Amino acid sequence: MFRLSLKQRYCLLLCFAVGAIIAYQFTRRRHEVGRMSRTEGLIANSSQFTLERKPFLILGGSIHYFRVPRAYWEDRLLKMKACGLNTLTTYVPWNLHEPERGVFNFEDQLDLEAYLRLAASLGLWVILRPGPYICAEWDFGGLPSWLLRDHNMKVRTTYPGFTDAVNAFFNQLIKRVVPHQYSKGGPIIAVQVENEYGSYAKDKEYMPFIKEAILSRGITELLLTSDNMGGLKRGAVKGALETINFQKLNQHGITYLDEIQPHKPKMVMEFWSGWFDLWGDLHHVYTAEDMIPVVTEILKLNMSINLYMFHGGTNFGFMSGSLAEGIPSPKPMVTSYDYDAPLSEAGDYTTKYHLLRNLFSQYHAQPLPELPSHQERRAYQPVVIQQHLSLWDSLHFTDKPLKSEKPVNMENLPVNNNNGQSYGYTLYETTINSQGSLNSKNNVRDRALVFVDKHFVGVLDYKTQELALPDGKGKRTLSLLVENCGRVNYGKTLDEQRKGLVGDIELNKHPLRDFIIRSLDMKPGFVNRLESGGHWMSMRQRPSFPGFFQARLYVNSFPKDTFIKLPGWSKGVVFINGKNLGRYWSIGPQQTLYVPSPWLHRGDNQVIVFEEQETDGKILFTSSPDYGMTVDVQ
Repeated sequence: MFRLSLKQRYCLLLCFAVGAIIAYQFTRRRHEVGRMSRTEGLIANSSQFTLERKPFLILGGSIHYFRVPRAYWEDRLLKMKACGLNTLTTYVPWNLHEPERGVFNFEDQLDLEAYLRLAASLGLWVILRPGPYICAEWDFGGLPSWLLRDHNMKVRTTYPGFTDAVNAFFNQLIKRVVPHQYSKGGPIIAVQVENEYGSYAKDKEYMPFIKEAILSRGITELLLTSDNMGGLKRGAVKGALETINFQKLNQHGITYLDEIQPHKPKMVMEFWSGWFDLWGDLHHVYTAEDMIPVVTEILKLNMSINLYMFHGGTNFGFMSGSLAEGIPSPKPMVTSYDYDAPLSEAGDYTTKYHLLRNLFSQYHAQPLPELPSHQERRAYQPVVIQQHLSLWDSLHFTDKPLKSEKPVNMENLPVNNNNGQSYGYTLYETTINSQGSLNSKNNVRDRALVFVDKHFVGVLDYKTQELALPDGKGKRTLSLLVENCGRVNYGKTLDEQRKGLVGDIELNKHPLRDFIIRSLDMKPGFVNRLESGGHWMSMRQRPSFPGFFQARLYVNSFPKDTFIKLPGWSKGVVFINGKNLGRYWSIGPQQTLYVPSPWLHRGDNQVIVFEEQETDGKILFTSSPDYGMTVDVQ
């Protein structure tokens, strides 16, 4: 038997170690060469984009990481890849990443870098749209509400209060995305400067400021702007390629792009694959038969395209925006952002998806990847409400109330470390000595439930601005529970998006004074305190409204996606295991709320519903969504 001496073994070990180091250096160098072999990113110097000096057609789709549970990011991106798309586009929501001034969150659901790394690992390029304004049918177009604490605030201009805040945010954001640029081995091939500024266009210096804010922090990839036809003339900035947004083929817009940017590639940055929905309206659809010919034509014209949305996802929590353009008063958007997109809210394939896949496959030399398997869903058994807690009994779980002579809008309340209240409800209470006519003077933003001594009297909103208060003797408590239904996300009224009571309320033509104001933003901490410390009553005792209602959903196996349906309820918010699923409202069109399985667990799941006015005491589950009666997008 052959044996090595100690010395020989030592020499052999040394040889192995040296060999390993050489091998490591070699492979590392190979990776570096792989990265360094990237000599030229996305270029727009001829009638077609080039990437590494080869013609490149952008087949893009929008999926917003903040609208999709993180556990499903990979599923949705794999389905995008399998559809034949090569580029992911995403907005960045400033209001989620900086919820309080100087407090930044880039973790968990908001881990943008993880999202970029995931896209890269799946072979998808990225067009990043960092705002600071994003529109997106998202509250305040992604701007943080604390900006509105400054009563002179002029957003999307070079007003110093705005530019200082943008600079502080970009200091945090841009340093995180710089390493993920194409030139550094990452997936980002282009970055958009602001968003549809031509439709706002209040300050000529603003777009150059944003462009410089991006470049000075280390962005070196191709810059783009994006505007609808009306905004193209005013939304440009020197050094950025202009792109167009539309749904029906806009030959005039395409010709205009050719005129202002001869010998440049053309791109539809937002080809609207569907549309958003408003409460009290119908569910918008854009049929596959109408859509596919337009996409086919765009590609025949040798134009790049980005499908907005490829997968819409959900406006979880209180994050949906509001529409003000072309209508007398703002209308809030629904919780679902299904958008009638090729991939549904819950990640299902649609007719659009399969037809697009067929079309895009013609632009690939290799066969497309196989379709990832379909997500299973479950209609759980209905659950019965076990306990309830009146809103009035929950108030000691809120932050310290403010005593104020006059009403104060929610953004200027001294809560959340003096950043004000961003979302949810605000309760205003004062003492009255008489009956008579209560007039909101149109100062309710957006909808108030009115109570006298905790008895419901009526609703004040944009349409109803006057209520008769009932007779009564002596001092009584007048309460207004005011809901922020979502800040406008598009148009010229962005500076006017303060919520709550934004001015005086009059009783018999006299302004009311001496308010106690409570913030009910229903953040996770509040919901947890409520659950563990609230004096919950059994359903045998008649519930009072508004109130919180608690039930348990028992899941006996691996959780599956489901939808909650509340036919016997009126209006409110659903929390599951502390997570805010969003608003429901019986006026529709949306009748179901999406419950992603990663937010459930085996065993008991806690469901808390905040309901404003009525309940039948049951929560139903269904395996398919109900978005209401449909109407074709006009």
